[in-house]
Amino acid sequence: MYTTPGGRPDARAAYLGNSVATASPAQLLIMLYERLVLDVRRGLEAQEKRHLSEAHTHLVHAQEIVLELRSSLDVDAWSGGPALASIYDFLHLQLVRANVKKDAAMTRGCLALVEDLCATWRQAALQASQAA
Repeated sequence: MYTTPGGRPDARAAYLGNSVATASPAQLLIMLYERLVLDVRRGLEAQEKRHLSEAHTHLVHAQEIVLELRSSLDVDAWSGGPALASIYDFLHLQLVRANVKKDAAMTRGCLALVEDLCATWRQAALQASQAA
């Protein structure tokens, strides 16, 4: 059972937990990408407001997601695997640099990339579900 720190039932956490537990692999990937977009967007907004501690928290979480995507990628499973691995490596490096340098322009570039990746995977998942 999901509870708040005060011991009350936490409906939001229960919903999210059930969503993850019942999601297909494609849906899980989309959820990860959507969270990645959210983290980078929040990190950028915090950088622009000079809330650097908050920006750091969001950008570190985004880095962790990229590392998870990279580590779960089977580069030999398809011809685009090595190229996607390179994109993940580049994105991780850019997120680290944007965070260390507190560079909103660099973060903005990362956001554009993750938004494109998210849209691409959404489209791929849609096409795969229509073909099934």
